[in-house]
Amino acid sequence: MIAETVCSAVAVAGLGIAAVTAYRKRFLAAARMAAYSLVPLGLVMTGIVEWLADTAFSPTAWAGFAVLGLSWMLFASTRAVERRRGGTRKERKEARAAGRSEAVAPTASAPSLGQGSRQATRPATAPRAEAGDDFGDIEAILKKHGI
Repeated sequence: MIAETVCSAVAVAGLGIAAVTAYRKRFLAAARMAAYSLVPLGLVMTGIVEWLADTAFSPTAWAGFAVLGLSWMLFASTRAVERRRGGTRKERKEARAAGRSEAVAPTASAPSLGQGSRQATRPATAPRAEAGDDFGDIEAILKKHGI
């Protein structure tokens, strides 16, 4: 009963402020204030405020919110662990099976290297003397831009 009275008073006060704002020729702001002030009145008329008041003072409702919070925390923690491990159990199992089949070549006596490892040898670059002045300007521009 008190919540409905407070919501109605807030709506009336908001409509009054909206009327003063409209009197000052700020119609867009007045329309926005009127819209916001009608929300509590609409909530009272639909019965949501009464339902919320009954819920706020119900121990069963608070226990339900606690159970929902617990379930959300469990869900979030399992998702975090799943991301850290790299997918679902089925995906990890498939990755392990694929990793075992590609690790050793059929005729090799030792495991072959996968795609993730890099060779230490790189192709030799051309000496700078052979590059000449043709690329000197381009090299200066790239150095200027930090590339």
